[in-house]
Amino acid sequence: MQWVVLIIAGLFETFWAYELKLSEGFTRLVPSLLTIGGMIVSFGLLSYALKSLPLSVGYAVWTGIGIVGAAVMGIVVLKEPASVAKLVCIVLVIVGIVGLNLTTHEG
Repeated sequence: MQWVVLIIAGLFETFWAYELKLSEGFTRLVPSLLTIGGMIVSFGLLSYALKSLPLSVGYAVWTGIGIVGAAVMGIVVLKEPASVAKLVCIVLVIVGIVGLNLTTHEG
């Protein structure tokens, strides 16, 4: 269950990052409120998940989902350029998260 909560927390991180972009420096009310609400939900769910997950994995997965989600959102929704280097870096973030998860279960 903590993994589901952590994944949802990471998705909310992607959500609030996108809304932060739309808030235009907190000058637009609705995206600003959605940013703050998304942050509260994301941090709350992360906090709950970290009760039973190791910090090294939980925080990495949460930020990784946010990093990858924001990058993909930027490319797909905001039409930001998708260079080969950017895509390779996104894959490296995913590999790093999987690696941390695998090494946490050793020994």
